[in-house]
Amino acid sequence: MATVYGAGSSRRPVRGARPQRGAVRPAASAREGPRAGPNSVNSLIQDQIIPRLLLAHSHSLPRGRALGVLSVDPADAAKFASLPLELEADELLDVVEAFIDRGVSVESVFVDLLAASARRLGQHWEEDECDFLDVTMGLWRLQEVMRQVALRHPPLLQGGEGGRSALFSPLPGDEHVLGTLMIEEVFARAGWQTEALISPKRKELLQIIAEKHYNLIGLTISCDCPNAILADLISAIRSVSRAPKVQVLIGGYMVNANPGIVEAVGADGTAVDACSVLALAEKLVMESGRLHLPLL
Repeated sequence: MATVYGAGSSRRPVRGARPQRGAVRPAASAREGPRAGPNSVNSLIQDQIIPRLLLAHSHSLPRGRALGVLSVDPADAAKFASLPLELEADELLDVVEAFIDRGVSVESVFVDLLAASARRLGQHWEEDECDFLDVTMGLWRLQEVMRQVALRHPPLLQGGEGGRSALFSPLPGDEHVLGTLMIEEVFARAGWQTEALISPKRKELLQIIAEKHYNLIGLTISCDCPNAILADLISAIRSVSRAPKVQVLIGGYMVNANPGIVEAVGADGTAVDACSVLALAEKLVMESGRLHLPLL
């Protein structure tokens, strides 16, 4: 089971019911017109379009085919990246299904193929290689492809009571939720009970952690943040957590640029991508025996 929390809002189920579109704030750039500048389109892609793609999941259809284990080859991803500007959605879906038929995991399709393609469309806009209509149509085609893939291939694993639980959140004040939702999706598909926050305030984040047992807290950090502020937040997370030995993993642009920050702020680890974070989390949880019953 995975849940998304909107800032200051009630819980919204990601799977089992279609999420409300209000769960992700509309980017201001979407209202500014087609030539508001490159940052406006990139903001639309990072903060609205891709998160909505990642929320388009359902358990309402029969289970998909066997779970793939391969990853998209970087060369194949590069070839695919600009195809949404050329092919219609049904043609793109055929290409994507061919990857899945070859054993590529749905997680890799989401992260390494479709999301990477959305970023490439933003680069085309930055470099003035296509107009606003081209980008808009390309993003719509990617959204339709991801929706169809999610419906055809729902997760084969489900989190159960007493299983591994995780909460993922951007750093309070950080508006970029792409990394948070991608990581949550990968963990949910691996059988974890997962929840994600969108644009939380510090007080809200700590309150949720204090109210419910989580084995793992994952923070994504895309903006500059002083080490002292991050260290204080992690210390507060540990102090209020219902899991006495909760694991805190951090990731994102800021961490990738300075991996030494992990030790400096008292986090338990980091990894370069969502799948690596999953492997690290499962290793840490298994080795330290942190799968214990919630405190009453």
